[in-house]
Amino acid sequence: MTLLLFGLFFLFMLLGVPIAFAIGASTLYALYQSGVPLMVVTQQMFQGINSFALVAIPMFILAGDLMAQGKVSEKLVSFADSLVGFMRGGLSVVSVMAGMFFAAISGSGAATTAAVGSSLVPELKRKGYDPASAASLIAASGTIGVVIPPSVPMIIYAVIAQQSVSKLFLNGFLPGLAMGLGLMAIAIAQAYKRQYPKGTPLSLATIWNTFKDASWGLMTPVIILGGIFSGIFTPSEAAVVAVNYAMLVSLFVYRDLTLPQVYKLLIRSAMTTAVIMLVIAMSAVLSWTLSSWQVPGAIAQAVLSLSTNPYVIMLLIVGIILLTGVFIETASALIILTPVLLPLVLQLGIDPIHFGLIIVVGLSIGMITPPVAINLYVASSITQLPLERITRAIIPYLLGLIGVLLLVVYVPIMLGWSGN
Repeated sequence: MTLLLFGLFFLFMLLGVPIAFAIGASTLYALYQSGVPLMVVTQQMFQGINSFALVAIPMFILAGDLMAQGKVSEKLVSFADSLVGFMRGGLSVVSVMAGMFFAAISGSGAATTAAVGSSLVPELKRKGYDPASAASLIAASGTIGVVIPPSVPMIIYAVIAQQSVSKLFLNGFLPGLAMGLGLMAIAIAQAYKRQYPKGTPLSLATIWNTFKDASWGLMTPVIILGGIFSGIFTPSEAAVVAVNYAMLVSLFVYRDLTLPQVYKLLIRSAMTTAVIMLVIAMSAVLSWTLSSWQVPGAIAQAVLSLSTNPYVIMLLIVGIILLTGVFIETASALIILTPVLLPLVLQLGIDPIHFGLIIVVGLSIGMITPPVAINLYVASSITQLPLERITRAIIPYLLGLIGVLLLVVYVPIMLGWSGN
């Protein structure tokens, strides 16, 4: 039955069936053939989304959309430019730094890519940067959007693995910072190789002025994460606070959004949330089915029979995560892989918070690996460049991010400050 389930799933994927329906239809048919009462399907779908932590998902999506559509991204780019724009190829570094700033607001890779790209691409073209390389760097920077908290994939993982969202958020900073520094190092090396121009001179007055302009946006992660880590509110409550703050800034401080625009953003965020929730609900049925058939345990035993060395097994797991991210988008891959791989890593004695970081960072890389590669599609749309050109230019940044992923796997200090 397991072969039937996965066979149908991959067949539906090849036929272009949306991921939620591919999961649901294949699982439903497999359960029907095995004689399980189909009432289990509706029960598990409800159980899968019956979690207070999931309330944070639509709220963080809406807060990110509100900030992305307004002037916040422009202010953050200007502040980043005042800090590092003086360097050779400084705009490349600005792309990464602005991506890190916006990642702490949006929790979405595509939103980070769109916000930073829309603000920087015209200036990059005007100053003679290679368009494909610039677009690929912005797309690669967008991967940080789901690693630096708040992070929608971390919330999904926390619900599936029954772990603390706060601990995952706290431990997400160092991997996100490492990803940013790695991309900056590659960008600077390319800037010297291609003789990119230096930017505006460093000025404390400019830094102060741009900081004041960007302070409303920079306060968003301070309010959200400060409230969570101080115990003032839960991650779900923090998401609601983020929406109210984003609404206040967009409507009354920067005044860059109108009520009709906010309404459209509400509709768009609701549609995005509906897709994610449907995938979670369908995947809950799949997870229950696999657990009932003891598939995770069988997979764990099969992998452990190949090697008892935890370093080798973790390398195999990293390969599975990266390969899955190539073909399946982040949230869906996370929901499918977590119930299968988590029992294995627990047998290896790996902390589930650590594994949460590994799988989120690994699947974030899938945002720049075709054919899924949502960040590359966004960058291609913004720059009007063919996807093939951007894909070739992304290779150095892709290798750099894989190197950071291996650091997250094997270097204990990358676990952050929680002591896990």
